[in-house]
Amino acid sequence: MTYDHRSEPDVSARVAEIAPALAQFAAVGRTEHVTRAANELGMPQPTLSRAVARLEQQVGVALLTREGRTVRLTRAGRILLAAAERALAELGRGVEDARGEADPDGGRVAFGFLHTMGPEAVPMLLRGFRASYPKVRFTLVQDYTDSMLARLREGELDLCLLSPSPEGADLTSRRMGEQRLRLVVPADHRLAGRRRARLAEVAEDPFVTLEPGYGLRRIVDALCAEAGFTPRVSFEGEEADTLRGLVAAGLGVAVLPPAGTHRPEVTELEITAPRARRELALAWVTNRELPPPARAFRDYVLSMRGQLPLHG
Repeated sequence: MTYDHRSEPDVSARVAEIAPALAQFAAVGRTEHVTRAANELGMPQPTLSRAVARLEQQVGVALLTREGRTVRLTRAGRILLAAAERALAELGRGVEDARGEADPDGGRVAFGFLHTMGPEAVPMLLRGFRASYPKVRFTLVQDYTDSMLARLREGELDLCLLSPSPEGADLTSRRMGEQRLRLVVPADHRLAGRRRARLAEVAEDPFVTLEPGYGLRRIVDALCAEAGFTPRVSFEGEEADTLRGLVAAGLGVAVLPPAGTHRPEVTELEITAPRARRELALAWVTNRELPPPARAFRDYVLSMRGQLPLHG
């Protein structure tokens, strides 16, 4: 057999070219008999013989030696057979995993949510849902709003619990509830003895805030602008508990959702501005069909509207 080695195609292109014949070659290699392999595959023996010969031409090396009706693997054939069987086994597992994604009773849901929803709201939702769907698996992603929306659009996430409600015809969102925001100050702050305060009263204080890209950061910046000042940011963080710790250490004040548990080192004041609140929403891609387990979880979460522990 003569092979043309004058042109060496790109490896990925070569793999794509030979991939359809790997299962046929593997059947021949396992049985070392073309007729039995053809019967196993449910195809004519001459068609299988031509397919294996074409594979040898594509690979550029003899894979079989013919001995009457039987064949024997060459050394190169044994190497390729071992690789083909590993690849086919992995592909089989991938097919089963992919099919499992659509299993309404035991599939997987990729769910993104804000850090502030992690301690109470999300565990409550998962516990309630798993009571009816105990085999459904979850990939949980805590992130900020802009990043979650990007991952949602890319298909990495099925659903997101975020704030504010996203805009754009490519996304669908449903309101889940509302949180009144609080002005968080150190326990020894000059305003700590009050129940309510105007944001303008802390215009000269340093602020600790979430990083740009967080929905809450945009809300806080807008509230401060309405109060007539730009906050002097001393520290930026990624989640509310860390910011509360910075406030407790006397490093600034913050505007945050209400805490689930009381911290004596800080005082949380109502903000008099009527827009000092954030809306929470569940979002998904409008024209992308959700897998059955994600669809079931979406419906369950929506049934819990108004029942999330948002603490005011």
